[in-house]
Amino acid sequence: MPPELRFSPYAWAKWEFLRDRGPTEIGGFGISAPDDLLLVEDFVLLPQLTTAVTVAFDDAAVAEFFDRQVDLGRRPEQFARIWLHTHPGNSADPSSPDEETFDRVFGNCSWAVMGILARGGETYARFRCQSAIALAAEIAVRVDFEAAFPGSDQAAWADEYDACVTVQDTLPMPRHSRRRLRHLAAAGHELEFDTLDDPFGDLFAESCLEGRHDGDDEPL
Repeated sequence: MPPELRFSPYAWAKWEFLRDRGPTEIGGFGISAPDDLLLVEDFVLLPQLTTAVTVAFDDAAVAEFFDRQVDLGRRPEQFARIWLHTHPGNSADPSSPDEETFDRVFGNCSWAVMGILARGGETYARFRCQSAIALAAEIAVRVDFEAAFPGSDQAAWADEYDACVTVQDTLPMPRHSRRRLRHLAAAGHELEFDTLDDPFGDLFAESCLEGRHDGDDEPL
């Protein structure tokens, strides 16, 4: 049976709620069940700067997220292998920056998933794994009603959105604006986000994914 990305009703409702909370893309991680790594039990946002077509995570917040998940007793394959984000339009097809980010950040992982939920309801998921050769395939997405799940908590979800999401613009920013934001960040101004074309900074790719575990992920 081919793999599929499954969501508990709680995780799915939260992802949809946060998708519709504002006008831009948002991104975060799926938290997997410890004994079923393709079953997403929660969707977690990180502090991020967003536009209609981009998401940029705060580097320090990424490191704090990893530390917090480890403190909760979770393994990296439970919280750092399923990258989820939204598209504010009707299409869930990955953009070129999405593809480039997935390759760059998750290309060395033993396995990873990129999942996208569009405002119009369309979904997309790509599963990739490393064996003797790299394999990647589009997989199905569905809500799994068989697993136990808690009730919704829209007030808490709204608080999470408000605490994490900083909307920069509702329209695609011109390239010169993106460059200016990078320069401001490099100069140590309050804005401490990585490039808007790629939500993950080098801290994530080098430290969080590669340096904080021994590479022996649990099998799916």
